[in-house]
Amino acid sequence: MKGHKWGWRISAAIGIVIGVIPSGYHLRKRETMDLHTIGVLAHPNRPATAPVAEHIAGTLTARGLTVWCETTWTDADIAEQLPGTSLVIAIGGDGAMLRAARAAALYNVPVLGVNMGYLGFLTEIAAPADWDSALEVLLSDVGWIERRMMIHVEARHPDGTIHAASDALNDVVISRGNITRMIRLPMYIDGHWTTTYHADALIIATATGSTAYALACGGPILPPELENVLVVPVAPHLSLDRPIVLPAALTVRVQVDADSGTDPILAVDGVPICKLQPNDEIFVQASSHAARFVRLRDRNYFYRSLLDRLEPRVDPPKENS
Repeated sequence: MKGHKWGWRISAAIGIVIGVIPSGYHLRKRETMDLHTIGVLAHPNRPATAPVAEHIAGTLTARGLTVWCETTWTDADIAEQLPGTSLVIAIGGDGAMLRAARAAALYNVPVLGVNMGYLGFLTEIAAPADWDSALEVLLSDVGWIERRMMIHVEARHPDGTIHAASDALNDVVISRGNITRMIRLPMYIDGHWTTTYHADALIIATATGSTAYALACGGPILPPELENVLVVPVAPHLSLDRPIVLPAALTVRVQVDADSGTDPILAVDGVPICKLQPNDEIFVQASSHAARFVRLRDRNYFYRSLLDRLEPRVDPPKENS
């Protein structure tokens, strides 16, 4: 099938925190790709998204594109289809976007989100009803790709055995289990002890995750293009209660104190991946993969989208005539 030529632009911004252009970004660089094969993913746990996915797949097929569509899927189910795919369209909310982005990042495939969730902060198309108009924009030369840093986490036993590993787009959270006691977590940055947290949990987030759980716990808002690691404690008691913003090149190591007396859990993007044992260590560093989102709105969309959710709509000032 004949594909549509689309000039996908990669944007760059000055790093506000560390004062440099994040690595991997290039000003005025243009990446040209063929939209020849598109994958459409419904939310596997939300049946209402399946007919929407099938409708979107049908409209793309009618435009002469090669399309594959999955309504119930796992990462393994789509692993064979992602190589050679130009674009993945994910239907759902932010959870669907996180899941699709983690899978697609392994193959450098960008993701376009259609919101059917609650906030839909990561999605680009506000509702399924907007798909037809968005499709016209998608096939024109006005879209751009937003690259977002991910982090990689490994949980290791004291003997060095890795018993869980994953990439995260939002955050990694080390939290106490069902026992209502604080967890004690010594933290090391590049091998040097930094502090010991006494808290309900510890969040290690990306700039993307700075507007999620970390924000609810008093963390700062980071522009999504920044390549930084954010450390935020949850309900700290008589220990460091301020968030820390770190450069992406550093490695964060957190140890589960042997005297914590809890059943701590490690979660990635809100999904528990393993239980932790006393003296286990969690290593977090920048991932070799990055999430890529297709944007159809202006490049300053992030701030307006953020403020629309944090404050009542305020009309912009009128320009002087």
